[in-house]
Amino acid sequence: MINGIINIYKEKGFTSHDVVAKLRGITHQKKIGHTGTLDPDAEGVLPVCLGRATKVCNVLTDKDKIYEATLLLGVVTDTQDVGGRVMREGDTTRLTKEEVERCILDYIGDYMQIPPMYSALKVKGKKLYELAREGKEVERKARKVTIYDIRILGMDLPRVRMEVHCSKGTYIRTLCHDIGEGLGCGGCMESLLRTKVGRFTLEESVRLSQVEECQGQGRLLEVVLPVDEMFVSLKEAFVRPEFVSHACNGNALMPGQVVFAGSVPDMGRLFSERSEVTLQDGEGVRVYVRLGGLGRVFVGVYRYDGKKGRLVLENMFLDGEEADRLRKNGYAMLK
Repeated sequence: MINGIINIYKEKGFTSHDVVAKLRGITHQKKIGHTGTLDPDAEGVLPVCLGRATKVCNVLTDKDKIYEATLLLGVVTDTQDVGGRVMREGDTTRLTKEEVERCILDYIGDYMQIPPMYSALKVKGKKLYELAREGKEVERKARKVTIYDIRILGMDLPRVRMEVHCSKGTYIRTLCHDIGEGLGCGGCMESLLRTKVGRFTLEESVRLSQVEECQGQGRLLEVVLPVDEMFVSLKEAFVRPEFVSHACNGNALMPGQVVFAGSVPDMGRLFSERSEVTLQDGEGVRVYVRLGGLGRVFVGVYRYDGKKGRLVLENMFLDGEEADRLRKNGYAMLK
């Protein structure tokens, strides 16, 4: 089984579900999940998790995102994008660039956004877009979203190209709609390109055709990011040989039962040195088992419980077979 993350460039015409289905066919494995829906007409970054990496799907869904969007003023549709039915049109001839820019930039910060009817959110077990297709509209509660920044990339009224850096759960379609309402002429989204999700960027993304080509050439792992790369900002620690079973069983670890990388001068004598690292309450640590030679296996992410003075497992990335192998071969580790 492949365990890791592929940074997919989702092309127009594909749903996020389509991408997952195609990857299942390419990789011949079922355990795959995407990290946040992109509309069929939208393009861009869609990290897809395979195998044990599916445990971080929610982590990636919660990450900030950056989009490039085109706002079309003067048109209101039922889907809040140009693919929907036109509900009304407004006059944009009176608008000035200064007025439009001022209105757009006013959205930087927190604001209460009402999710669109054409969305995958559920009400009483039914998706909103299913209700919308039945001609029904239900009340939706406004949710707080955060717009960290907006950059105007170009303005040729009634169109505005802009880059939006926002929190999870933000609908760019709805932002375009709301800006149009604020200007009194209405508006909708004409195009959308997602350029970044957390650490995943557009420049590093690959298309499904490229993934298929790599698979055919036996180079698939070249486009798979190891799951521990998601946690590179956390301190790195190695379990001491005598406590490997503790880690494989998911038990809590005392700080003295691990050695922190970078805390000893010679990695070749990793377990013969005393590790001196100060941890803050709630701080995350990525924990590994170090094998003979330079090999290592990622165990999981731990959080430091300051009150009890121990590291508590938050997310395990070992499967049962791998844990058994590590228990049996613990003494082959570097000592």
